[in-house]
Amino acid sequence: MSISLLGGGAWGSTLKHLFGQSGHRVELWRRSNGFDALATLQHSDLVVCAVAFAGVESLAQQLSSWNCHAPLLSCSKGLDPLTGSTASQIWQKYCPQRPLFVLSGPNLAKELANGLPAASVLAGTDQLLLAKLQKELSSDCLRLYRNNDPVGTEVAGALKNVIAIAAGVCDGLCLGANARASLLTRGLAEMGLVIQALGGKAETLYGLAGLGDLLATATSALSRNYRFGNALAEGLTTSAALERIGAIVEGVPTCDAVLALAAKKHLSLPIATEVQQLVEGRCDPRRALQKLMERELRHE
Repeated sequence: MSISLLGGGAWGSTLKHLFGQSGHRVELWRRSNGFDALATLQHSDLVVCAVAFAGVESLAQQLSSWNCHAPLLSCSKGLDPLTGSTASQIWQKYCPQRPLFVLSGPNLAKELANGLPAASVLAGTDQLLLAKLQKELSSDCLRLYRNNDPVGTEVAGALKNVIAIAAGVCDGLCLGANARASLLTRGLAEMGLVIQALGGKAETLYGLAGLGDLLATATSALSRNYRFGNALAEGLTTSAALERIGAIVEGVPTCDAVLALAAKKHLSLPIATEVQQLVEGRCDPRRALQKLMERELRHE
């Protein structure tokens, strides 16, 4: 296929390498190229968007004028703080004529770039196109599965970043394997509440986009969200921790977005709440843990 790949960061560059190895013709667009350079990409067979979530809407606005109906594969993870929209929902708003698909899973870019194996999930509702893309985009390094729950797939991919920050704090405080396992299990429960509230499927939570991505992101030093949590545990402020990471930490804006949604839908998300308190400097890491342990006893 001829693929237009939007986003030249770590993930976009890794996807370019993987798709190129599979024999596809890949043209990469970086934000530094400017929006005018997008015009040369509009006749491709597939558009893949791997920009940071904050850049999705402006890019979707630019592509809305394209006279092109090629499928679009969204690889951006996050939720809009004002509307709670996922990346594919933003694309749908501006490019409703395009078939939309989602790619998500435990895909730490550096490992894939080094040739290590991984699996991921393609989500969409057009069964024929979904099966075609699964076959075309799978490779020796990246095995793709498919599901029909793009909403659940995207929400899981966004929310695991919030839990990964909490896991980084937990490990940064050297609280042990029991505490980490408890945190991830309860974090998974919070993710499930939001997925179902937004119309996703419960089973998606236990697949590659949910549990799989959470395990990778919340346990690896290659994860920016995990390292950010480590830095908070050291006592760094949010600004100092972000400066140390030197890249976008998607869990920070996603935390605000998911708690705004939780307020509207009357959901209790204690881990996300404490992460927000930490990020805003209204609580220190040990006090946040203590507040979670002091919550009223209840059924699992």
